[in-house]
Amino acid sequence: MSSKEIVRNGYDAVSYAYRGDVEDGSCARYHQWLDELIPFLTPGTRVLDLGCGCGIPVARRLAAAYPVTGVDISPVQIERARQLVPQGHFLCADIMDVAFPLAHFGAIVSFYAIIHVPLEEQPGLFQKMKRWLVPGGYLMMTVGSTEWTGTEDNWLGVPDATMYWSHADATTYESWLVENDFTICWTRFIPEGDGGHTLILARKRSE
Repeated sequence: MSSKEIVRNGYDAVSYAYRGDVEDGSCARYHQWLDELIPFLTPGTRVLDLGCGCGIPVARRLAAAYPVTGVDISPVQIERARQLVPQGHFLCADIMDVAFPLAHFGAIVSFYAIIHVPLEEQPGLFQKMKRWLVPGGYLMMTVGSTEWTGTEDNWLGVPDATMYWSHADATTYESWLVENDFTICWTRFIPEGDGGHTLILARKRSE
């Protein structure tokens, strides 16, 4: 089974274990992050949510005020997103395969999704995000803090659910952003268990 199939099947299996239809305390930090992004958005800003999951809480929060497009590899997650966030537009696809017009979005968000893309493909994703954003557009994402690739069986306590991760360290992600004409506004370590992730807000340079 390929890494993409592992991720697709894994999120299909753990969808409800990962997040229910009603927000809980685990959603609070997403709202805190969006609170720091939203002041930079103007009315009508198109937002792309890469790895949108079931749409809660990120796509639903954003879709209340902005046109939102969500992309996720899991059919179960996308079907739930369409039900839970009817005002959003959702695509079931590998984020490496989707195509959008140049300079189409004013902002891109991607939380806990890029870390599931094989590391060798990730530089290409940064190039795509650069093309999709308008000059001066914003990118907010969680990426790796340290380099690691591997899998976990029975993820989230769900029998036979396997998940795959692949990520570089924070310095590598920062260098990829700079190479793709982004200015890094700030980075922040987000602890989780014995490790953690890196939250980054960056802005595409104006042309």
